[in-house]
Amino acid sequence: MSLTLHFHPLASYCWKALIALYENDIPFTPNLVDLGNPAERAALVKLWGIGKFPVLRDDARNRVVPESSIIIEYLDRHYPGKTRFLPDDPDLARQTRLRDRFLDLHVHMQMQKVVGDRLRPADKKDPYGVEQARDLMGRALDILDHAMARQTWAVGEVFTMADCAAGPALFYADKVVPLGGTYPNVAAYLGRLTQRLSYARALKQAEPYFKYFPKE
Repeated sequence: MSLTLHFHPLASYCWKALIALYENDIPFTPNLVDLGNPAERAALVKLWGIGKFPVLRDDARNRVVPESSIIIEYLDRHYPGKTRFLPDDPDLARQTRLRDRFLDLHVHMQMQKVVGDRLRPADKKDPYGVEQARDLMGRALDILDHAMARQTWAVGEVFTMADCAAGPALFYADKVVPLGGTYPNVAAYLGRLTQRLSYARALKQAEPYFKYFPKE
């Protein structure tokens, strides 16, 4: 197969790329990377100097494609399928990119700050940073809850790249701030995402690793 995805099933940004691959049944070779293994980490850094996954390698086009949003755009252009992740209409495409960035920066990244703090040694905790992250994530979820009261998917009635972004971000956000009571429309949206076969497949793949998710 031309495509190889370097990833880890528990990593939330990897879910985002996996959802896109599964959504359109795009054939690829999965390469699970253990960052705790020096050789595997070194191989990833050699492929993409930043050393973070997911990274897509396309042998047919001799391309290395890092970053989940860029991977999805690359797949949409070069390996299109039944689901178009970016609409052809330029205004809708801009709205899709905006919602994708909104979810990554203001929900996903803030959730990771809260969870990441749980992994820090006791003398390295950052309660002020966690408070800031929770506040920003809460404001973002308020905005999203208002939007999802009147639409099925992140940018309307069609599944897009923004929904690939929403899946892992909201799954883990729900572990940090349970969505059901405060954000009912977001909770209902997450429920719809979990029924999507592509999302359910990525979630199933991650389940054996949930024991490593840090609790409070």
